[in-house]
Amino acid sequence: MYDIVVIGGGPAGLTAAVYGCRMGKSVLLIEKEVFGGQIVNTPKVENIPGFISISGEEFADRYLEQAMSQGCEVALETVTGIEKSGADFLVKTAEGTECAAKSVILATGTTHRTLGLDGEEELIGNGIHFCAVCDGDFYAGKDVVVIGGGNSAFVEAKILAQTAGRLIMLQDLPEFTAEAKSQEELFSNYEVETHVSARVTGYETQDGQVTGVTFLENGEEKSVRCDGIFLSVGLIPANEPFASLAKLNGQGYFEADETGVTQTPGVFVAGDCRTKALRQVATACSDGANAAIAACSYLAGGAS
Repeated sequence: MYDIVVIGGGPAGLTAAVYGCRMGKSVLLIEKEVFGGQIVNTPKVENIPGFISISGEEFADRYLEQAMSQGCEVALETVTGIEKSGADFLVKTAEGTECAAKSVILATGTTHRTLGLDGEEELIGNGIHFCAVCDGDFYAGKDVVVIGGGNSAFVEAKILAQTAGRLIMLQDLPEFTAEAKSQEELFSNYEVETHVSARVTGYETQDGQVTGVTFLENGEEKSVRCDGIFLSVGLIPANEPFASLAKLNGQGYFEADETGVTQTPGVFVAGDCRTKALRQVATACSDGANAAIAACSYLAGGAS
């Protein structure tokens, strides 16, 4: 029996674990892939308080070490469900582990959205990428396609434009949806080939590597040759297994404010998995702290 079981080992989950331990609670932190979350794939981060510059991997390692030094137990397993058991909860994993918890913090994060096209999964890492900071250097002087037209797509495009030989942007909507300032910064400083109302229909490949993209632009079949593709078409929260405990909105995010309180007493949410305006390391840490304090208040007999 743990006082708090935290599901998800990104910045929100790690912060919740640290705060819970420092409040004298027994805490188990369960992560399914890698502690630190998506930040571990970023080689250089400059907007984390207290660090002029640090790699995402080093930040994650330091944070995990901090949590464990406070007494947090950790497990690398995939949580498949949570059952209410009286006033407590039974947490189950795909590996067959079961543990009891007096309270639960869901910090499940998000995953990158894909297009669901044939062969896409096999091409991820072989020409299809999600992070320009991580993988953009592989395409210096080469032709690159960015699929997407929102703020995140323009951030990726600006990074790639600095070194790419040719940059092409494909947006399936009639116009780009990024902030006007982001568009101005990109288009006024770099040469970018753009296609709107362009729905990607497939990937061209040779020997297992991306060589181009096919798309329908206003109903006309077209294709562009490229060496690499960066997908920036949104994020998917991994919240469905817990929908009976915490309400989801239409996009699949937990409906909760910064306190992390849900419809189920004893269940709290934190980080990118909840409804919020900004998804950054700093805001994830804030969420984790709030959720841990709320959980400790619940355990002490306060409001959930």
